[in-house]
Amino acid sequence: MDADALIQLSGVTKRYDSSGQPAVDNVSLQIGAGESVAVMGPSGSGKSTLLNVIAGLDRPTSGTVTVAGERIDKLSETGVAKFRRRKVGMIFQFFNLLDDLTVADNVLLPAQLAGLSRGQARQRAGSLLDRLGLAEHRQAYPARLSGGQRQRVAIARALVNSPELLLADEPTGALDTTTGEEIGALLAELNAAGQTMVLVTHNPDLAARYASRTVQLVDGRVTSDVVAAVPR
Repeated sequence: MDADALIQLSGVTKRYDSSGQPAVDNVSLQIGAGESVAVMGPSGSGKSTLLNVIAGLDRPTSGTVTVAGERIDKLSETGVAKFRRRKVGMIFQFFNLLDDLTVADNVLLPAQLAGLSRGQARQRAGSLLDRLGLAEHRQAYPARLSGGQRQRVAIARALVNSPELLLADEPTGALDTTTGEEIGALLAELNAAGQTMVLVTHNPDLAARYASRTVQLVDGRVTSDVVAAVPR
């Protein structure tokens, strides 16, 4: 394994149905620390499954998955949950915020689950909300926010435990074009500051503008893996 690789998948196959086409089919992939990689492909090509395998949400049927030096395919359910809390932040298309919690409490939750003291968690959440332009909304509830604001809350929540890896599944898919570009620019800014990122998207413009490498999946297999010729 390359010493600089944060993620290494070797011969990974994921089947949900023993007789059908695998969702991910014999994928080997290496992603270095600090990279921003877009995963693209048609619906049903295995993009979200690949992201879930990297996050430890899905266990591969065969092959090995190493993230941040840990063989996560070998971890117990408890072990993989602990790994996710410490190492991985996730952003989803439809935000996945808890509507009965305030913005601040949504962001605090993963830090508290990871065992950070309430004081430390509040300090970290507060600085992220400031950084993402949400300070005045910290006591608001998600339903009162715009889509772009809700996705910023979701990004703050994903970052609160200072994860080594940020995984984003269609992070602009529920947003209008202008707001989507703002979120894309924010993700690029995080990557420029050193955040490793894997981004699933249907949007070739988002991939071209905000990722330095694009992996194409078709029927669960990698059909191309291209590094941008010109730096962003």
